Amino acid sequence: MPPAYDLLVIGDANPDVILGPLTGPLAFGQREQLTETGTLVLGGSAAIMACGAARLGLKVAFAGRVGDDDAGRYVRDTLTAHGVDTRALTLDATLPTPLTVVLTSGDDRAVLTSPGTLTTTSGRDVPPDLLADTRHVHAASYFLQPRLAEDLPDLLRTARSHGAGTSLDTQDDPSGTWDGAALDAVLAETDILLPNAQEAMGLAGSEAGSPERAAALLATRVPLVVVKNGAAGALCHDGLALMSAPGLAVTPKDTVGAGDSFDAGFIAATLHRQPPHQALRFAAVCGALSTRAHGGTAAQPTWYEALIHTTPTGAHAS
Repeated sequence: MPPAYDLLVIGDANPDVILGPLTGPLAFGQREQLTETGTLVLGGSAAIMACGAARLGLKVAFAGRVGDDDAGRYVRDTLTAHGVDTRALTLDATLPTPLTVVLTSGDDRAVLTSPGTLTTTSGRDVPPDLLADTRHVHAASYFLQPRLAEDLPDLLRTARSHGAGTSLDTQDDPSGTWDGAALDAVLAETDILLPNAQEAMGLAGSEAGSPERAAALLATRVPLVVVKNGAAGALCHDGLALMSAPGLAVTPKDTVGAGDSFDAGFIAATLHRQPPHQALRFAAVCGALSTRAHGGTAAQPTWYEALIHTTPTGAHAS
């Protein structure tokens, strides 16, 4: 029997409150500032990636932990509404759901997160039967979930033993240390590493003076390194050669979650047996198209929509 799921996503899920754009410095001293927009949307790198993959037609399951509170139920219901199986989303009665506030300014943003259940999310939240019944396992936000980080090598090893592919998007390290030694055991069980340019250079260490050099260095530790580079597009390295794809010209309304939509596109294309250079172009389109609306999931493309923009004759979107 083929696996029941195309993709199991493990990691973070929370509401995002997105405010912006700020027209000046953030003011303290009990000052009130007005922004053009304010939205409450589904957040968390893993959750946004899962929604993007489901939108692209994959059968997706999600494993993680949120609080048994209104915010947690919002997360569960929103994932379900996007077609994601949430039977492995644990509702924790002792800790609150994580909450993130995103302040935007131009094409930059500041992210403030209250971790809540991120501190207790662990391998115990991932049912063994799901690891054995999926084609691919993706983990996200490594540095925000210390207990899950410790368990990831065993989880990914188990998935691979059942024939699944594996991928990891570490996201940013709030400590700024980029502890490579602790990551080694995880990377040893990772088929595809998906950092952005800044994260790639942090993970690669002091020898990485550019995203291209970082990808080459990281490709000595992981079979395929895929680096997101914003409007400039993306690049990947398979240990032998560097490949690149241009960005898609869009007029972005909100770049929150674009990297997670990129991840969804790359994994979906890979599961459709596209070679890395084609998957890279497809993923860059998925990330770009996701910026057309506020929040990480509202403008995620379907497979057909992304495909027509990936072809040389595809029209630019705005």
